[in-house]
Amino acid sequence: MKTSLTPPQPSAPAALSIAVAINPRAAFGGRGRNTPGQAGDMVVARLRSAGHVVSVLRRRDYKALQEAVDAEIATGAQALVVVGGDGMVHLGVNALAGKTIPLGIVPAGTGNDAARGLGLDPNDPEAAVERFLKACQSAPRSVDLGRIERAGQGPVWFMCALSAGFDALVNERANGWRWPRGPMRYNLAILRELATLKPLHYSLVVDGAVRQQKAVLISVSNGISIGGGMKITPDAKYDDGLLDLFVVSPVSRLTFLRIYPLVFSGQHTSHPLVSIERVKEVSMASVGLVAYADGERIGPLPATIKVDAGALQLWV
Repeated sequence: MKTSLTPPQPSAPAALSIAVAINPRAAFGGRGRNTPGQAGDMVVARLRSAGHVVSVLRRRDYKALQEAVDAEIATGAQALVVVGGDGMVHLGVNALAGKTIPLGIVPAGTGNDAARGLGLDPNDPEAAVERFLKACQSAPRSVDLGRIERAGQGPVWFMCALSAGFDALVNERANGWRWPRGPMRYNLAILRELATLKPLHYSLVVDGAVRQQKAVLISVSNGISIGGGMKITPDAKYDDGLLDLFVVSPVSRLTFLRIYPLVFSGQHTSHPLVSIERVKEVSMASVGLVAYADGERIGPLPATIKVDAGALQLWV
């Protein structure tokens, strides 16, 4: 008697319980597939069509959204997907730092530096969802995070970089203006800060070594870029167990304007007034200076920034 053998069929990927957090603010009021609202609808539909159980998290502001994310994680979500820019990645990172629950990222914002550093196309949210669906069938990737400690405050983690200097001053000024809306507000803030560009005085402790530093900008990077593609530390890696200390020494306005465009291609690193070094811990103080991380306001210095090796699990 002839027996016919049927080859084993591949099993379908197990259904996951996935929380999808969608940026509560549209990207500067834009429309289309790359805005958080439109991209969020697409992400939810695609994940559900793949058989996953999806909880949709939309809230009126970031604080309420963070609380909703924390609640989903506490009640058993197996993954978190954030839809938006670096602020949403920052939210996800702080919900999942030190946990085994993976983070997925769908870029739909104005900066998207974390997405760029992870090889995601910031203009293609559909491709990011497909990357997630493929990645979630395998073990997640472990990456490092930066951890910020300030006296009397709980720790805050970042994916891209902490900045305290010219770019932080620009952010602080732009955030204080209600008009104009969109990227023009940031560009005008740059021009305003350039008009008063001057060296800042920092007290640093870098891996235990005390130093006094004059600079116009200092960043402690975990990723490659900030500010929507400014490749301040183009050789940084998310999984080397180190952070990159980026310093721009005092320069004239004219020299700064010559260096500034080079940052977008990463060609500034050979300039004699630019230094980058690999570190594990930096303590930083500067009177009156406020720090930003992943584009989010952290608060006044002093602060200590440490690397948390392998602190985040990613499905990207």
